[in-house]
Amino acid sequence: MSPSNVEEEEVVSDPQSTFNVTADADISRKERLLIFLDESILAPTKILWKDYRARIGTAILLVYLLAGTVGVRLVDQPRASDGPLLQPPFQDTAFILGTDQVGKGIFASLIHSTPPILKMMFAGAVFSTAMAVVWGVVSGYKGGTWDRLMMTVADIVMTIPGLPVIVVLAAVITPENPYFIGLLLSISSWAGFSRSLRSQVLTLRQESYVEASRILGMRNRTIMFKDILPNLMPLIMVHFVTGARGVIFRAIGLYFIGVLPFDSVNWGVMMNLAYQDGAIFDPGKYHWFIAPTVTVLLLSLGLILFGQGMDRIFNPRIRAKHAKHTSDQNTEEL
Repeated sequence: MSPSNVEEEEVVSDPQSTFNVTADADISRKERLLIFLDESILAPTKILWKDYRARIGTAILLVYLLAGTVGVRLVDQPRASDGPLLQPPFQDTAFILGTDQVGKGIFASLIHSTPPILKMMFAGAVFSTAMAVVWGVVSGYKGGTWDRLMMTVADIVMTIPGLPVIVVLAAVITPENPYFIGLLLSISSWAGFSRSLRSQVLTLRQESYVEASRILGMRNRTIMFKDILPNLMPLIMVHFVTGARGVIFRAIGLYFIGVLPFDSVNWGVMMNLAYQDGAIFDPGKYHWFIAPTVTVLLLSLGLILFGQGMDRIFNPRIRAKHAKHTSDQNTEEL
């Protein structure tokens, strides 16, 4: 055996050799779970709590969510002649917001109108956002023929006048399911945002980390979901909130003008009945029109504040700053 071979064997068998050093970060399954909980739950919660806009927005949305789930079980369904006609607000605990022209409690009507509105808002925002994300990300990443074909479809949808089409479809189909109404109200609102996402993806796909993932042989779906989509989350969240607000205003407006099927337990229909009865001119009926109006505006405000808070939560630098294990690593390095 030659001296060189002996030296090589000594180097390989030496436990202190750099060739035998293993990774120090031998992370167990429990530690990986703790890191996941820290990054995905604890850090966002800390950011949410420190941002007053997010706190207020979350509190408002929780109130509406509780009203639409627990409130409908605690408050009886409003019926005519439950109380005196057009009773002013804050005079009777049984009718805290007063009554309408047939004696139905306005507070009970608002509570029982919340579930269908939330269903419309959720269905419309999810449909609009999901369509825009899939269309924009796939089109921008694939490029070529796929890009031209998908953007042509998006351009065609953008040229369709959304509100007239919704009015015609609602008059022909007369939908009653709140989820279907939400889809109908957002049928064309995804196209413009898909183009915005496409332009962002065209920039992101040239980044070095995306190129590295492509060279390593990762699948396109994995690259789009792991490398590209996280960088688009602030934009996506803003569109989700905007889409939800758009569904609310369109639904209330169409119920107000009588296009969507009449339902007395609905904010838009309540405003319509109050307007027809002269509530905006008679001080004794102001509460009947103001109560659903303030309810709609407060929900819109909650969505805006919540969306602004989500922008910070999806910022990777801010999340890393509030993640405990990341902060500990940075302290050790210093």
